[in-house]
Amino acid sequence: MTASEASLPGLPSPADPSDDNAADQLIEHTLLEVTGHPAKAEADILLNGVIDAWRRHQGRGSSKPTLTLVAGYAGSGKTEFSRFLSYLTGWPLLDKDTLTRPLVERLLASLGGDPDDRHTELYLREVRPLEYRCMMETAFDNLSAGTSAILSAPFIAELADPNWVSHLINRCAAGGVDVAVVWVRCDAASMRKHIELRGDPRDAWKLQNWEAYADTLNTETHPSTAHVVVDNRLGTAIALVHQARKKLNRILAGLELP
Repeated sequence: MTASEASLPGLPSPADPSDDNAADQLIEHTLLEVTGHPAKAEADILLNGVIDAWRRHQGRGSSKPTLTLVAGYAGSGKTEFSRFLSYLTGWPLLDKDTLTRPLVERLLASLGGDPDDRHTELYLREVRPLEYRCMMETAFDNLSAGTSAILSAPFIAELADPNWVSHLINRCAAGGVDVAVVWVRCDAASMRKHIELRGDPRDAWKLQNWEAYADTLNTETHPSTAHVVVDNRLGTAIALVHQARKKLNRILAGLELP
């Protein structure tokens, strides 16, 4: 067990050892519910990895690192779902914007572009590849030290490329790392509401050109390379994980019966 995974800040210790089983069951039930009870074997990587990390917090479980990609369109809820997974597991959350945004803004300005640009050819050709490279290499620094990681980013082009996903899985397998690819699915109306509420300057173009932007989104399906799909249309999945988080804290504090 790595030092960063030895404890989970924000989670109380169980009031009674018998509460461990209730917490395990709640976590498993919530993940199965928000992912639609997937039958694919790949989905077990996410479920087993999260449960195992939770058990390590209680002095149980193994320590095989897991790389979890949480992907989706802007405003889909991927950051909130990533935070929930990090809350349960203690795995570090590597958000693309948090890791790279200051550098991206300065690079775009130095290239004569708009610091808030996320849609022009300049950004897509000169800046975006470097963003993802920084994020992925940061993740592999963690993984090489035996620490699992959660990556939150759109991954739109990457998940559309089976070769990219295969290369990632093979690279991880060579290092004894499991991979879980999560797609957070959402409807356009909910995404727009979320984007409006967060009031981020980088979303200005999307909101000013919403119909044109929305036409580029395929909200009726998901990438075939995704292992798990979280259905957050109308905010359903995020509401469920918030409820589960509150209930889990009550179970661990001995305030709620399983």
